[in-house]
Amino acid sequence: MSKIFEPLTLRGVTLRNRYVLSPMCQYTAKDGYVGDYHTIHYGRFALGGFGLLMVEATAVSPEGRITHGDLGLWDDAHILGLARIAAFARAYGATPGIQIGHAGPKASIQRAFEGNGPLNEVDAARGEHAWPVVSPSARPVTDGWLVPTALDANGIAKVRADFVASARRALQAGFDVLELHYAHGFLLNAFLSPLTNDRSDEYGGSFENRIRLPLQIAREVREVWPQDKPLFVRLSAVDGSGSGWTIADSVAFAEALKAVGVDVIDCSSGGFGVYDYPNGYGFQVPFAAQIRREANVGTMAVGIIVDPWQAESVIASGQADLVALGHAALRDPHFPLHAQQTLGAVSPDVPYANWNVQAGWWLDQRASKLVQLGPWAPMEDTSANAHKD
Repeated sequence: MSKIFEPLTLRGVTLRNRYVLSPMCQYTAKDGYVGDYHTIHYGRFALGGFGLLMVEATAVSPEGRITHGDLGLWDDAHILGLARIAAFARAYGATPGIQIGHAGPKASIQRAFEGNGPLNEVDAARGEHAWPVVSPSARPVTDGWLVPTALDANGIAKVRADFVASARRALQAGFDVLELHYAHGFLLNAFLSPLTNDRSDEYGGSFENRIRLPLQIAREVREVWPQDKPLFVRLSAVDGSGSGWTIADSVAFAEALKAVGVDVIDCSSGGFGVYDYPNGYGFQVPFAAQIRREANVGTMAVGIIVDPWQAESVIASGQADLVALGHAALRDPHFPLHAQQTLGAVSPDVPYANWNVQAGWWLDQRASKLVQLGPWAPMEDTSANAHKD
């Protein structure tokens, strides 16, 4: 009786199980557009049995991209490509979701696999130039990075409008779940953290002021995102440094987010400061458990979850409502389907019955044959040359 394979209903959307493909940047878009790579990349996870398929961080504006390779939703022309992904996911039983965000002070950098630092003359030589970045305060992420412009009232108004407009486009593209990115040192995380927000206006200083803009955006997006569709927020439950944003701050903020209509907190961590917390297997699960317990809101656990029994225990013990897989999914796009077999959640007579029929039928025939053959063992080589030096 596996708990992780029980369906979960959030508002008017029912997920077939609690496994989520974590949003992971692929840095493979051109001018924000979906390409063939994205269609194939996300398609394999829909076939792999995930309950919720979350498309990577998608920029609400060109200046909000992390890199030149980010997906975008700042133009109606981006809708068509994303709609193909959403439609394919739904056709094969997965619920399509998408994360939207603004990179803020961490915008205008190299792709992760090309350096993951500020764009330089080598990047410019191939046509990838830096662009101005913004943040709550005019302080760079670290030495050598671009110094951002502190957002003024007009800039803040534009960010709010960009999130709302992108949410509308996500709906047009056919997504059933929307996630707002408030983590990992990006723009709205930078407003939340006292390590990066030293404003003296209504968006800085006190906890209430620092959460003001992220809370406004969540409220405004909720107003345009249909009431029968769930809204998630990815939150850095703690900054890297214990002197910054804390788990107690996250609990209080989660309560405020729930009050404006957020359904699930996707519990990540880090973004600013050297990471001072344990970071072993399942290291962020305790954050999800505490926020779920104390804020009485749904949570999603993520972070070095590598084993079906480990994922099962997170759900069965009530630490989170969903488990998101990132690197484990890249390694095994069929992780949920393999987990069903590991946990005994499918009949041993037809172990591939839940796979897409184009593969499952063949694999069940093969499984029956293998039962007849018994375990494979290498045949002993009795040829005359077998034991020559």
